[in-house]
Amino acid sequence: MNTKPQSSRTAWLMLLLAGAFEVGYALSVGGSHAFTVWQWSVAAAVFFLLTLWALSQALRTIEVSIGYATWAGLGAAGAALLGPVFFDETLTPTKTFWLAVTITGVIYLKLADRQRNPRDS
Repeated sequence: MNTKPQSSRTAWLMLLLAGAFEVGYALSVGGSHAFTVWQWSVAAAVFFLLTLWALSQALRTIEVSIGYATWAGLGAAGAALLGPVFFDETLTPTKTFWLAVTITGVIYLKLADRQRNPRDS
């Protein structure tokens, strides 16, 4: 078992990867139509396992409060931005504004983590 702490940069890259997998999971669940379309259902299962793995790796270094909020924000924003691409969804100006607020919050969470770990890179 590898218990060596990873660098802050590696942890944040893993968290971004986890966020991307979360977007894949959310879109796959939507496309599965309550797990009745097997291709989307299999994709959802794979993305679910990948997102949990990557998130768990990131949380070895990043605080849970910051990591989870960032992961959830990335997943929500990514699904909202890509929902109209894959499905019959809309992206209104109001949704766009609140997505910008979410993304700004994720950026500030990253900056808060950097202040906590100034020597990590």
